[in-house]
Amino acid sequence: MAIGIIATLEIKPGEQAAFERIFSELAAEVRANETGNHFYALHKSRSSDTTYVVLEQYEDAEALAAHNETDYFKRLGAAMGPHMAGRPKIEMLDAV
Repeated sequence: MAIGIIATLEIKPGEQAAFERIFSELAAEVRANETGNHFYALHKSRSSDTTYVVLEQYEDAEALAAHNETDYFKRLGAAMGPHMAGRPKIEMLDAV
């Protein structure tokens, strides 16, 4: 069964462009290397300049686990850290 994720991220004011550049690199790596990923996209809130939402979908739990273990996810996730205003809020979903 496919797994969906909604990750809500708060970014420090003035750090949006740097965050978006890093995320773009991460998204390109995911799309190029993860056949078990169906969707991986960043969205910016219309009501808050510092709120972003990542929508993700994986084929199954194994594909999600593989994503979390990639070198690029670990490296680029760490690079995003200084631009974030706190930990992401993660909601896990099951496809129906």
